[in-house]
Amino acid sequence: MTTLVTGATGNTGRHVVAELVRRGERVRALTRDPAANVGRFPAEVELVAGTHNTPEKLDTALHGVDRLHITVTNGLAEVGPELVQRAVAAGVQRLTVLWGGWVGPVEQAVADSGVEWTRLEAQEFMSNTLGWAESIRAEGVVREPYDFPSALVHEADIGAVAAVALLDDGHAGQSYNLTGPEALTPSERIAILSRTLRRDIAFEPITHEQAVDRLLATGVSRADAEYVVGWYAASGDSSKTVDDTVTRVTGRPARTFTQWADEHADRF
Repeated sequence: MTTLVTGATGNTGRHVVAELVRRGERVRALTRDPAANVGRFPAEVELVAGTHNTPEKLDTALHGVDRLHITVTNGLAEVGPELVQRAVAAGVQRLTVLWGGWVGPVEQAVADSGVEWTRLEAQEFMSNTLGWAESIRAEGVVREPYDFPSALVHEADIGAVAAVALLDDGHAGQSYNLTGPEALTPSERIAILSRTLRRDIAFEPITHEQAVDRLLATGVSRADAEYVVGWYAASGDSSKTVDDTVTRVTGRPARTFTQWADEHADRF
């Protein structure tokens, strides 16, 4: 069996690759520049050139692939259904899709694909905390507009659940809500980071508009900026309610934010 992982160098994709390799699966990692990523993966991982945003160029990458992991990213909504169609035509028998926050065109195409599929409905990633790294390093401060709880999930747990769904039977047609073991506010995350780094980190509230402007300055569209900040302003129950899916699927406890902070302390 061969599994193709899209977004293989991303925050979650690299964990999908690592977990599949750990379980002895033959893995093909899709990357824009294979040469630049030599050494980032175990030697047995096959690096193939391409991006899921250009599915018409992926015939070679899909050749001989039995299973496919898709990470829904910005820009995939229009071409993602074609990716799914080409994958099924190439012989893919099982799909996992890490959703983009809602059931959009790609997620629906996966559900309508006619092959086995599992949708991974991860809530907020713990790696979103890396957005604070620059201000913590430079000023010892975090600026956010809201201080509401979120049941963040460790990216490695997403990878573990994806690997189980791709390799094991019994997960077809399932939509898995993925959270960590606790819901934490930004202030609570900051306190954990402070203990991990052994330094004081302040929390400074900013306005909704300032948060939107900050995202606009990075090149994000206004619609996307309003969506992201609005999600924090009025997140649904699923984003702050702890779910035991990681434990049920993988057979072990979900990783904590304290573990994540220890692993990424050098980034702050």
